Amino acid sequence: MMIKSFLKLFLNQKNNTIDFFYCLFTRIHSNIKTFKISQKPSSNYSPFSSHSKQNHLAKMVQVENKAVLIVIDGWGVPGENSPKDGDAITNAETPVMDAFANNADGYTKLEASSLAVGLPEGLMGNSEVGHLNIGAGRVVWQDVVRIDQTIKKGELNKNEIVTKAFQAAKDSNGRLHLCGLISDGGVHAKQDHLYALLKVAKELEIPHVYIHFFADGRDTDPKSGAGYMEALLEKIKEIGIGEVATVVGRYYAMDRDKRWDRIEIGLNGLCIGDGEESNDPVKTIKERYEKGENDEFLKPIIVGGKEARIQDNDQVFFFNYRSDRVREITQLLGDVDRSPKPDFAYPKNITLTTMTQYKLDYPFNIAFKPQHMGNVLAETLGAQGINQVHVAETEKYAHVTFFFNGGVEKVFPLEVRDESQDLVPSNKSVATYDKAPEMSAAGVAKQTSKRISEGKFEFVMNNFAPPDMVGHTGVYEAAVIGVAATDKAIGEIYETCKKEGYVLFITSDHGNAEEMKFADGKPKTSHTTNKVPFIMANAPQGWSLKQTDEGVFSLLVKSKGTKRTHDETK
Repeated sequence: MMIKSFLKLFLNQKNNTIDFFYCLFTRIHSNIKTFKISQKPSSNYSPFSSHSKQNHLAKMVQVENKAVLIVIDGWGVPGENSPKDGDAITNAETPVMDAFANNADGYTKLEASSLAVGLPEGLMGNSEVGHLNIGAGRVVWQDVVRIDQTIKKGELNKNEIVTKAFQAAKDSNGRLHLCGLISDGGVHAKQDHLYALLKVAKELEIPHVYIHFFADGRDTDPKSGAGYMEALLEKIKEIGIGEVATVVGRYYAMDRDKRWDRIEIGLNGLCIGDGEESNDPVKTIKERYEKGENDEFLKPIIVGGKEARIQDNDQVFFFNYRSDRVREITQLLGDVDRSPKPDFAYPKNITLTTMTQYKLDYPFNIAFKPQHMGNVLAETLGAQGINQVHVAETEKYAHVTFFFNGGVEKVFPLEVRDESQDLVPSNKSVATYDKAPEMSAAGVAKQTSKRISEGKFEFVMNNFAPPDMVGHTGVYEAAVIGVAATDKAIGEIYETCKKEGYVLFITSDHGNAEEMKFADGKPKTSHTTNKVPFIMANAPQGWSLKQTDEGVFSLLVKSKGTKRTHDETK
């Protein structure tokens, strides 16, 4: 019962967001594919009810065109002002991606920052946001926007969770700790949010407010922390409340790769007071710069003495809004699971509150609870009887599972999640990835190709980490190697797609490696607002991403014409 038609996917050129990718993909995998139904399900059948019924549905549906999605982390298209000598994408050996870019029917560019992906105007994209938008198929308004709007309206003091935590501090021992990344990078946290929290603390007359300053230097200039500290001290004076207790680089406070020894160093500063004592944090940070240290790698600086440590019965508020890099420290400090560091002298009976949800099973109160998103791509494919698997190395596995699936800790029907195979170990033998810039790209390519060749999955996706993770080190030469390794890995998957008859789609979550220097030649370690590539290869004849004069992208396909449900288009 094949229905032949041509379907155009329209995309406004002024807002050509990653949402286009989802529109294309849902049609490829659920709407515009030809399904040959061999048996009609019973009227009370639900694909979500049991594993056996999921298998039954899988047997019923045959997908004419299978597809692979590669999300390259940090692979942007250089802009007009991107310094050519800092462009690790263009200057690397990338014959595979170069060939794709030269195919007009299979190549275009997408916005992956700012309002296009639900971020504030002008803000660079990031891995979490990129995977959320790709997987959700709509603009996902980020927590940062919701928080910004609350603060702009002057309503943070009306947030029940914030006021509950602050009032509890006042009513008990009068001690409140504010912990988080302090910069204007906007990827994990914003200094303006801290300032707003200080104003609420002032309004509620909390006696003692201690600030634990996590230095950035990764999404900002590597030596900008002293300036952010100066700005914070001015705000403390202006608002009339708060004192700096600890300074520590995010390397030690915001690990996400189970390198618990790093987190222990951070906690030693916050809780025990192990570190360099200082009564002038700006001066001490600048002295660290002179010794060759950068913000990201600052070992604890103890500013407030023993009294300012996190102690028994204290209230602790983490104001990072991005979850992945504060899971480990809150897991230990909040007594979720202390098995990685069971012998640490943790403060007793402390209460943690978090700005957003860091993990589904964490018991902390949440100031801004997550938004529900139904019918994300992984869910839609499962409901249509399409088997899928997602592959990545450790550094990015959460992005192809938790974030890609709409920010939920959930395995959807017909989604296979086998961490023993599909979670490829990241290299833990190096402190930073410029020391091993290829990362685990080869292993990810091998496992992805294996999954394709098994013939069990109509949809296979993976992430390649090197352009982003090596880009963050600021070591340009290493990034060139990482980019080349990624291109080689993509080539391996492409060959497998051709052999096994899969359509290949490639995009990126945000830019990074294409702009690793500022105009003055200094290293740039942050993401960019540049566009990202969107590639289609090994597609049936007539499929095209070619841009028309009207600014419309058209995909000509054989269609069954099923429509998206209402909530998918919100």
